[in-house]
Amino acid sequence: MTDAPSFVSSIAGADGPSLAHAVDQLGERLAKVRAAIGRVIFGQQQVVDQTLITLLAGGHVLLIGVPGLAKTRLVETLGTVLGLDDRRIQCTPDLMPADILGSEVLEEDESGRRSFRFIPGPIFCQLLMADEINRASPRTQSALLQAMQEHRVSVAGHYHQLPGPFHVLATQNPLEQEGTYPLPEAQLDRFLMQVNVGYPDRDAERRMLIATTGIEQEKVEPILTPAELQAAQELVRRVPVGDSVVEAILTLVRNGRPDTSELPEIPRLVAWGPGPRASQALMLACRAKALLEGRLAPSVDDVLFLAKPVLQHRMALNFAARADGVSMDDIIDRLCAPFA
Repeated sequence: MTDAPSFVSSIAGADGPSLAHAVDQLGERLAKVRAAIGRVIFGQQQVVDQTLITLLAGGHVLLIGVPGLAKTRLVETLGTVLGLDDRRIQCTPDLMPADILGSEVLEEDESGRRSFRFIPGPIFCQLLMADEINRASPRTQSALLQAMQEHRVSVAGHYHQLPGPFHVLATQNPLEQEGTYPLPEAQLDRFLMQVNVGYPDRDAERRMLIATTGIEQEKVEPILTPAELQAAQELVRRVPVGDSVVEAILTLVRNGRPDTSELPEIPRLVAWGPGPRASQALMLACRAKALLEGRLAPSVDDVLFLAKPVLQHRMALNFAARADGVSMDDIIDRLCAPFA
């Protein structure tokens, strides 16, 4: 691992030729990150890339997939490779907000003087995995809302700042919906991406079988530090974006709203569309994808690649769409069709 201060200083204030040098330097480091994750996560390259893009953009990820697809392993591996302090909470119906945020306890010193002391909960970390988040009650789910948006929590009227960088990677099981509480739209909107985790292909599953059932298993080492990740997140916001990409993002998002869409089928099929936060998320994600691939600027192809993970949880189908068997993927494909 290279010297962290020199790497961070090369990114800070990067502009012009120095920006191109910083992008190249970061691209090399991120290639090592992807390779390291690929040695323990098999057949999920697109999931890994979309998750890394979200972290580079400074956002949170909602991972949706059936059990056994290495979602938990991915979070643990990311924590190690990126040098982040990671924690895991298992969401259950009886989980309380204090179990996540922490609580104040009354203590008495030797002189008999009593005072409250705050004991921080597991949310005070840099990478928080909320496993099966939809099994937590709405009250507990809302405890994460402020943390995800403001990077701080309020307990007993006092604010407590969370460490930086701070990211939430939540998982959700799409099969067993009994005893679950669907995430409200306001919380879904806080996730920069919804990443659907599918089954690996045959070759990847073969490699996984051989690599994970032997005596020795692959281990990963830290490649980045938290300071370097924050510097990379700053660099993402310095990446220039062409007018064609800006217009594609605006057109795509606005066409997804029933009241502003230029596509006649959207008002008939969509109950509500993506808000301005979707445009912001898509812009940051496109910049981060360019950096992940060592490019200085994003393209319209990046917009199309990221449209589904950024938009699918920010829109809702109406009854007519469900009756006609139209899926959210179909809607987003129609939004992307003019640019394909």
